[in-house]
Formats: sequence, structure tokens, C-alpha cells
Amino acid sequence: MPSQLYIFLPLLLGQSMAHAQGNFSWEIFALCHFYGLAVQLFIVFANDIADVETDTLNRTHNIFSGGSRVLVDRSLSRKSLTMAALIFGLLCIAVGLVLGWLWNNWGPLLLILSGHVLVWAYSFRPFQLSYRGGGEFLQMLGVGGLLPVTGYLAQQGNLSCISWPLIVLMLLLSLTCAMSTSLPDQPSDRMSGKKSSSVIFGNRINQRLILVLNGLALALIVLVPAAQTRGPENLYIFAACAVLWASGIPFLDSKPGSRGLLIFVALCVGFSLTPMAGFSMALLLS
Repeated sequence: MPSQLYIFLPLLLGQSMAHAQGNFSWEIFALCHFYGLAVQLFIVFANDIADVETDTLNRTHNIFSGGSRVLVDRSLSRKSLTMAALIFGLLCIAVGLVLGWLWNNWGPLLLILSGHVLVWAYSFRPFQLSYRGGGEFLQMLGVGGLLPVTGYLAQQGNLSCISWPLIVLMLLLSLTCAMSTSLPDQPSDRMSGKKSSSVIFGNRINQRLILVLNGLALALIVLVPAAQTRGPENLYIFAACAVLWASGIPFLDSKPGSRGLLIFVALCVGFSLTPMAGFSMALLLS
């Protein structure tokens, strides 16, 4: 359930942008976050099915990685999990249909269907990009792009006034978050031939790439307006993220399975989520 934050906050951010522009409905808010719960479970269940062999090899998993492990631990059958994934995938589509039917807003349905395509391309043949390479970029597009845009479009009805610089920041944060959560799984990913960023670059280089990209994100946090201005809220978010960024440096080169790597990943995930929460609050209170 902690991974719900990866879904909730981007959806909230998109709706917060619409709220700052005078468009907000609690009914749509509830629908958006019902979709957020459904799509999270759809993703988790589908990835558990696709990754069962790799998860079986994984001895360095932690709360940020390694899947739910219900198949590995034989808590559920593959058939049950497949049925659950299908049900929650259909519930996601149902939300898009409701938004289209009751609010005459069909844009979210197209984005929801696009998200399903990303899950397919990430986990399943013929693309299976989580194994062929590029899976982190699909996560970036889904979490940092589709989710906030879906939340905004559901509330606003069009994209004419969306803050694209803020979406660019969210894309960057989602990319580094995906890269960081691949770090603990590097040994099993390598054994199964899964070309995650940690396998392609190695954990040592991947950790440094994450810090460099997060350093770029720090600059964007100052430059991207929140609530139509670059006020003190940007500095507060910057300060919190700068502390998280600097705190990760002592844990560079920590090995998979170690407490040090767990702390490094936790700090990186916190770095990615803090601006999503901070900008959402700034926009909601504007």
C-alpha cells in the first residue's frame, strides 16, 4: 500500500492545478482516486504475474521493490491474480466511461487506455520493455505524465491552461524514482536478463546518475511557478529536497540487501514525492 503514494500524489497534483484555476468537483475527485486505487492494484497484480520468475530469484527485495510476492510465497494462485488484474483493469476503464457519460469529458478515458497500453508494453510480450530496457521511461511517462494530466483533464475538461513546466518536473522526478527503486533488485534482475537501469549502468553509476538528475530537479523546483508565482513555497520545497538530496550522499555505493541502500532509496523516493505533495498543497491553498 505505500506505493499508492506514487499514484495518489500525481493525480492530486493535476487536480490541484485545475483547482487553482477555479475548476474543482469533489465527485470527480472521488472518481479520480478510486481510479488511482484501481490502477495501482492493476499494475501491481499484472507486474507480479509478469515478474514471477525474477521475483523468485530475488533475495534483496525491500518495501520499495520486489513486488508483492504473493505468487512467490504461494499466498495466491496465478489464476486468482490474473482475474484480479482483469477486474481492476476494467474498473479503471469504467471510471473513464463514467467521466465521459456524466460530464461529457472523454479525454480521461483515452489517457486511462493509454496507461493500460504502457502496462502492457512494460510487462508483457512482444515489447516487455522492463526486460529489454527502457522500463523506467515507461514508468516516467505513466506516473509523471499520464497521471497528473489525467487528474487535471478530469477536473478542467481541456488542457489549454495546464502548466507544462510543472509536468516536465514531474516527469524528471518520476524517472529518478523509478531508477532508485531498481537498485535493490539488481542481482535478480541481472540473473533473469532484466535490463533495468541498475543492470545497464551498474548500481554505482546509477546512484550517481540519480543524484545528478535530482540536482537538475532542484533547479527546476526554484524555476517552476507554483500557484502562478515563484513565491516562498518554492523555497520551502527546495529546502526540503536539498536536505534529502544531500542526505543520500553518505550512502553512495551501498550494496543490494544492505541497510545503507534501503536508506538511499528511501531518501530518493522522498525526494521525488516531496515536490508532488508540496506543489499540490501550494496550488490547493492559492
